[in-house]
Amino acid sequence: MNENWNVKKFLLRSLSYVLVAMVAAVAALTLWGGETTKLTELEEMVNRYFIGDADMEAARDAAANAFIDALGDRWSYYVPADEMLSYDESKNNAYVGVGITIAQREDGSGFDIREVAPGGSAKEEGIQPGDVLVAVEGQSVTGLSNAEVKQRIQGDEGTQVKISVSRNGQTLDFTLTRKTILVDVASGQMLPGNIGLIRINNFNANCAKETIEEIDKLTEAGALALIFDVRNNPGGYVNEMVKVLDYLLPEDLVIFREENFRGKTNTRYSDAHSVEVPIAVLVNGNSYSAAEFFAAALMEHEKATVVGEKTVGKGYYQNTIPLSDGSALNLSTGKYYTPKGNNLSEIGGLTPDVPIAVTDEMAALIYAQLLPVEEDIQIQAAIGVLQEKLQQNP
Repeated sequence: MNENWNVKKFLLRSLSYVLVAMVAAVAALTLWGGETTKLTELEEMVNRYFIGDADMEAARDAAANAFIDALGDRWSYYVPADEMLSYDESKNNAYVGVGITIAQREDGSGFDIREVAPGGSAKEEGIQPGDVLVAVEGQSVTGLSNAEVKQRIQGDEGTQVKISVSRNGQTLDFTLTRKTILVDVASGQMLPGNIGLIRINNFNANCAKETIEEIDKLTEAGALALIFDVRNNPGGYVNEMVKVLDYLLPEDLVIFREENFRGKTNTRYSDAHSVEVPIAVLVNGNSYSAAEFFAAALMEHEKATVVGEKTVGKGYYQNTIPLSDGSALNLSTGKYYTPKGNNLSEIGGLTPDVPIAVTDEMAALIYAQLLPVEEDIQIQAAIGVLQEKLQQNP
């Protein structure tokens, strides 16, 4: 009995330390041709001696997460295989679905449909914001989590799903076809005084194309100045950011510098095209990575005034490395530098030219893009900056 207890104690103690390193087993087996490691031994011991029902897949995922967390790098992370579809969809700014955004009701009676996306079958079939989702495939959604409902609605492109919604006391049934839906990355509007406002939601796929289209639309419509809103922008692909900056900046300016894990450096320069209007950029504490460097490049070249709150300070870039089981490692493999050679991690983020703090309540409305322009003190401050520049250079 003591011997069994000692084995159990050893297993528990060993698991608490070395599960954090189990993800290395895949790399080790690949690099060393299947050489036995402590991790493979540990898994064998659990399989042989553990008295409980071991979910080894869950253990490997937990080990991978812990392993990457133990690196002490907040920007590296592990993506389990069952989350790779959503991960890829977010990077591509496209997803397969029916085109609804839902939020659970406080009374648990269903899920409010907050948004109905253009191009989705929900909009085509007449589902409206304000409808309440009450059932999927004839099964009530009461008691389910948001993630569980999404899982029931999701499926392969071209397949169908039946959902029921409540509208004005009536239950309506819809059969919807799952299809690829493109997510809008950039949107623009003309503000009073012929100042164009462009919101950039991220710098993932299609960002440059959509942002440049909005720049052209607004300048052709008579915009005398531009505001770029990258608040709550999580960053994305460097190439997308570089394309936008290249479109805005004059020729032969340093846009961006990067250094990889081998010490190899690369510097990007702008070409001849330039947008010659005053510019302001809005940032906050949720402006990450490419969003920060976008603002920093325009600031350091004196092309724009940055307004808002200090950014997060992300100076590393990551590469997504697929693993053999369909999961992936998003690992920091290099550093980014602003045109003047600043690494934003080392300086603690980008400090705006015009600091404007907002309340928590206002920040939440900005995040949800529900705050009217007239009440957004950061947008209003940017407008003031641009109006002053226009008066100085009529």
